[in-house]
Amino acid sequence: MFELQLRVAGQWVDPLSDALLAELGALSSSVEDAHANTATEQALYGEPGTGSVPSGWDDSIIKALFQTQQQACDALELIQSQPWAVDIEDLGIHAVPEQDWIRLTQSQFLPVPITDNFWVVPSWHNVPAQAQRVIKLDPGLAFGTGTHPTTRMCLRWIAQHAPQGGWPRVLDYGCGSGILAIGAALFGAQAVTGVDIDPAAVTATLENAQTNRVQITAGSPDIVSGTFDLVLANILATPLQLLAPLLGSLLQPGGHLVLAGILSRQATELQAAYAQWLQIEVADEDDGWILMTGRLVHV
Repeated sequence: MFELQLRVAGQWVDPLSDALLAELGALSSSVEDAHANTATEQALYGEPGTGSVPSGWDDSIIKALFQTQQQACDALELIQSQPWAVDIEDLGIHAVPEQDWIRLTQSQFLPVPITDNFWVVPSWHNVPAQAQRVIKLDPGLAFGTGTHPTTRMCLRWIAQHAPQGGWPRVLDYGCGSGILAIGAALFGAQAVTGVDIDPAAVTATLENAQTNRVQITAGSPDIVSGTFDLVLANILATPLQLLAPLLGSLLQPGGHLVLAGILSRQATELQAAYAQWLQIEVADEDDGWILMTGRLVHV
């Protein structure tokens, strides 16, 4: 394979990337800061909830992968023939060593310890000897593999607070891969429901539940009925605020609410949003993210 590298102004990142993929035969296209690892490196991607960010840096390098050197040369020649390409700098075409891309991708996902004896393990790894409970889960289209701090904190809370015999009814709102619902089921929950607005997440949840040999009901949010002893929602702060009336109303008296996807600086606004229903507090923190929990003590 061969990689074509072009140095472009930020305004050309989107149209040129689209053209490389849709019209010029590139297998893939990526963009990086031309000043990466220097004193003038530009921080582009901010924290969740801080607004949209541009798709490229003011001074960007686009890297496009082609099957053959001739394809890369033809693409470069066509780009350079365009009048608007006068400021696009050719950084060359470089041979890329053949690799086992599947193995390379898999090597990035290792077993994740939640507690000493509770692990999330991809299918291509052996289960650690100390693991007494295991969620078998591979990276996929739906969010939640156990590698993100928010997911780890939710699973850790489940492991540390599961009652004897498990919770009678559990709801995972915004279930993604179903990892939290599966975790609750592995700790004995008797009836677990996962809901998500993304049909791919619902499919992933059902498939992952089958892989882990647990029973989970999954669907769109309109399948939710009744109240629950545990409501889990690992989303982001803004939708969690908007969902406060709904999530608060879904708690059984004495039920627990577990919220994640929240940055440390957002704790106060979440407390205010849920104050009408219950008091929530910071229960855990990991790499700038917090877990907030509360218990409904009155109807």
